[in-house]
Amino acid sequence: MTTITTRTVEYPADGLTMIGHLALPAGADRRPAVLLGPEGMGLSDVERRRADALAELGYIALAFDLHGGRYLGDPEEMLARCLPLLADPDRMRDIGHAALDVLRTESRTDPDRIATIGYGTGGGVGLELGRGGVSLRAIGTVNALTTGRPGEAARIRCPVWAGVGSEDPIMPPAQRNAFTAEMQAAGVDWRLAVYGGALHAFHHPPVDHPTVPGVGYHAQHAQRAWRDVVDLLAECLPVAEDLGHDPGKRAGAGH
Repeated sequence: MTTITTRTVEYPADGLTMIGHLALPAGADRRPAVLLGPEGMGLSDVERRRADALAELGYIALAFDLHGGRYLGDPEEMLARCLPLLADPDRMRDIGHAALDVLRTESRTDPDRIATIGYGTGGGVGLELGRGGVSLRAIGTVNALTTGRPGEAARIRCPVWAGVGSEDPIMPPAQRNAFTAEMQAAGVDWRLAVYGGALHAFHHPPVDHPTVPGVGYHAQHAQRAWRDVVDLLAECLPVAEDLGHDPGKRAGAGH
């Protein structure tokens, strides 16, 4: 296992002091970097472990914050913050740009080789960065088939991969169709993976608090989705050497 280092980073965004988790592989050389966005509940150890797993693969990884260091385990509180956010592309972009600035400021980040991977609300933030014209090597999302303002998807200049559960009531077939129609009309290089039988947030290990209806963990598809994310990065954002292991369990995807 590759030695990594981690540290907490604080930065302003959305009128809050955000607290992100930065993970770096061993060495002093410049590396490709990944901006990793959390589900609507906010940054947790699940995303921190995923950032660590990406660092073990050789990436600089920043798991960014959505709620000023808070984890919103109350579904009503989470929806009260996330629904207005998801309806406001400029706010999402501001949150994404603030985190991206932190990642770019890290001396080991290669600023020309950055991708974003996001889950739920964090995936929506990544898509809005692309729609805003940010130069990225790849955008990967799970549970985030958000659509944007008309015509802005044409600014996306990298491959987009999206994963969703077939039984996800929050991202139903109509939403899938709207998302893929937007990507297709914009000429984006897009892919959609539909995981049979999976609900919303199927990738996220069970939590010890109430959740919104339609959420459920699917261990097998969680591992598959993580492998698909890693494969996307290997294709679009390769590191200098292939460390080759599957970090799914360490990333919270297999337990």
